[in-house]
Amino acid sequence: MSCGGATGNFVPTEHQHLRYNPLRASWVLVSAHRMRRPWGGRVEDPPEEPMPDLGNPLLPGNTRANGEVNPDYDGTFVFENDFPALQPNAPDPGSGDDPLFRSKVARGVCKVMCFHPRSDITLPLMTHDEVVTVIDKWAELVEELGSTYTWVQIFENKGAMMGCSNPHPHCQVWASSFLPNEPALADRCQRKFYEEHGEPLLLRYARQEVERRERVVVQSCDWLAVVPYWATWPFQTLLLPRRRHILRLNDLTTEERRDLADVMKRLLTKYDNLFEVSFPYSMGWHGAPTGPAPPSLAHWQLHAHYFPPLLRSATVRKFMVGYELLAQEQRDLTPEQAAEKLRRLPDEHYKIRDGGLKEQKKE
Repeated sequence: MSCGGATGNFVPTEHQHLRYNPLRASWVLVSAHRMRRPWGGRVEDPPEEPMPDLGNPLLPGNTRANGEVNPDYDGTFVFENDFPALQPNAPDPGSGDDPLFRSKVARGVCKVMCFHPRSDITLPLMTHDEVVTVIDKWAELVEELGSTYTWVQIFENKGAMMGCSNPHPHCQVWASSFLPNEPALADRCQRKFYEEHGEPLLLRYARQEVERRERVVVQSCDWLAVVPYWATWPFQTLLLPRRRHILRLNDLTTEERRDLADVMKRLLTKYDNLFEVSFPYSMGWHGAPTGPAPPSLAHWQLHAHYFPPLLRSATVRKFMVGYELLAQEQRDLTPEQAAEKLRRLPDEHYKIRDGGLKEQKKE
């Protein structure tokens, strides 16, 4: 019995379809017509706005949970994670003989990096030069940790909705002796594309997105932020260089870092302006694997992923459950619709427009 034939003309906002993700060799189901359904599910509390918090343990001069006192920093501040998931001297558990019960050694270090001395100043509210300082520190950590470890993962979980346990603006940097699952998959996919087409996958992709323009959110001379053609999360974006082949953050020129700071501020400001809240997300940088003797890496291109959970409003989020967990990823509006919503938002942050930033005074 047939599952049904095609009828009428295809309209991406009206008809479900599959889109291929070349970074993961997987497919996502796009079902934009579902946005018309009434919402009777969970409604979240609006994301909390970062507030001046003179008792926050990540503030300059305050004491953290392990009893250590932070220095009186006035820019970025990096310290060893007080509760690390990776430690440098973990013993080898042995591989085991049974193919169903395998294990291997995992070693590494985990660091925390505060972006700013104030708890209520997130990246889009920082000055351009302050964001450049963050990027410079990221590059320094990739250089330092990458000399020893195979992978250096920079990531930021912003907002309680994404599991952030402290609202002070910060990210984490985990360096590991192994290549984790997601970058290992991205490595295989980019390598295969390079072998077949003779150029890095994401360099070609950036060039075509600039030409097509329908999914571009922010662009500059050196950088491009798009809602990727294969996006899963409603307002997911991909941030990548648009002009040249770049392996890692520490390979960026001074001018490329300054340009990146501008694009990051504009993108994150649009996120906040979408629902006029401090927009939650998980983000992370993917660059070429590191270590003392990495293999050929001509197929790699530096890029960052932003995965925000909000869907319809500040209180309705996308849940990755049911079909997504058991079958495959699915989204409820087209990437083109999401990109247009973000692209049309102003570059001026709503808090600055409304005069919402106040001076923080420490008694």
